[in-house]
Amino acid sequence: MKINADKCVACGNCTYVCPVGAIYVDPHTHRSTVNQNECVECYTCFNGLSQEHLNPTFVRTVRKLLQLARIRFDPEPDVCPTAAFEPDELTWPRTVRRAFSDPRVPHESTGVHGRGTEEVKTNDISGRVGMGEVGFTIEFGRPGVGVWFRDIQKMCTALAQAGVSFEAKNPVASLMSDISKGEIREDILGEKVLSAIVEIKVPASRTEEIIRLVWDVEKRIDTVVAIGVGARCDAEGEERVIAPVLEKLGYHLERAKTNIGLGRVTNAPESQEREKAAV
Repeated sequence: MKINADKCVACGNCTYVCPVGAIYVDPHTHRSTVNQNECVECYTCFNGLSQEHLNPTFVRTVRKLLQLARIRFDPEPDVCPTAAFEPDELTWPRTVRRAFSDPRVPHESTGVHGRGTEEVKTNDISGRVGMGEVGFTIEFGRPGVGVWFRDIQKMCTALAQAGVSFEAKNPVASLMSDISKGEIREDILGEKVLSAIVEIKVPASRTEEIIRLVWDVEKRIDTVVAIGVGARCDAEGEERVIAPVLEKLGYHLERAKTNIGLGRVTNAPESQEREKAAV
């Protein structure tokens, strides 16, 4: 994203909208400026501010006259009065920033909007996590901080050394040059995104081991790391294997997402065989 210096009137509204603090008013040029290194191309500024298309010269003149009278004039806080934002033509590898940061853009690798993965929300259909297994979603970054791929790689390589299985239908996994080692493509290690999710699966018996590994690695990562745990319930709708481990580690459990089983597989081999037999 860039700001047209000829249009900008330095009202400063955009500095409050940017979720990673990449926009500032340059004290030398007296124009709002985007720090391209920190910008994650989320388009929050472009889409979040109303665009009024006022004449920049007119706005600057009015503000100057009011300043002479010791009167301050500021536009509404959710407005860019002169529509100064102009999206850049993004090329690789910078396109990665928008794919992970703009929830309206689907990931090319998965076709899913947002962070590019449904996680275990559709587990009844996808079958990613079975009985006796535990699926982890390790989320990096948040509005206000973001995350660099070089930091994500620190976690991925540590997990790979522990022999975990990465979810292949995941946008971070699709960007790995060697998934067995958790190594991410070198050309995107210097890219920053708003947030990203790594998904892994291990036997339930390794739950505590993996959580402690994540605890250890997150100390070396300059961002927010959040752990999500996915497991199948038993016939009574309860989970009695993973929950005690999490409680032992100090987590207060909440069922954030529960699949109530309304979906059904329509193209499973056994279903096809039954249909043939019926005919």
